[in-house]
Amino acid sequence: MVSHSGLITVMTRAARKAAPRLRRDFGEVEHLQVSRKGPADFVSMADKRAEATIVDELRYARPDWGLLVEEAGEIAGDPAKPRWIVDPLDGTSNFLHGIPHFAISIAVEERKPGGGSEITQGLVYQPLTDESFWAEKGRGAWLQDARLRVSARRDLSDSLIGTGIPHCGRGDAARWASIYSAIGPEVSGVRRFGAASLDLAWVAAGRMDGFWEDDLDPWDTAAGMLLIKEAGGFVSDYRGSDRMFERREYVAGSAAIHSKLQKLIAGALR
Repeated sequence: MVSHSGLITVMTRAARKAAPRLRRDFGEVEHLQVSRKGPADFVSMADKRAEATIVDELRYARPDWGLLVEEAGEIAGDPAKPRWIVDPLDGTSNFLHGIPHFAISIAVEERKPGGGSEITQGLVYQPLTDESFWAEKGRGAWLQDARLRVSARRDLSDSLIGTGIPHCGRGDAARWASIYSAIGPEVSGVRRFGAASLDLAWVAAGRMDGFWEDDLDPWDTAAGMLLIKEAGGFVSDYRGSDRMFERREYVAGSAAIHSKLQKLIAGALR
């Protein structure tokens, strides 16, 4: 059994407490497809119920910590203490359509002594497969008790790359198309699975070799970024710097693949 801090235990307990209801709700979605409005309302309620369960668990464990959560936004806490960053249901469109690919994402953000902040713990939990991807700064990334390492592939032509595609009301389709035009012909394949937290966890696990997407929120990416870094990979914004949250841009992979993807993206945006 791999040892980990009490925070990972708290995060795992919160995710596992919300998971059974999410699984039941997911099983009900297919029965609601007869109504145009019904499924979307139902999934919105499932999202909010999961968030309430997770927030209650996290606040019980650390009453003075703040939270940044998808539905409720910022919940104030002691500004000198860390805060939780939570996405209770990443992949709501998949959930709505009965596609079994979604996750709970929880991360811890701590203030650095010299200013700024960093992600120190992260968990991405897939309720349907019971896969728990977790990481702690300086202690590695894990899937349950198995150590994770990013892919060892070095050539883009052998690599499978994840992304997100702009959709109704979100993202710049022309910008995405120019990046895809640069990357698509160079790689073995491009996948769009619809849950950024799981995409990043899969890069950490070596299931995909790299990833790019923009217009993402911190709750989509905080845990996954730490997973990749602790699995030996790199995450940056499109310019190669570490202003991912600020610019809402993410490119990730092993050292070799990250570097090549970042250069292709930078060239496409010039």
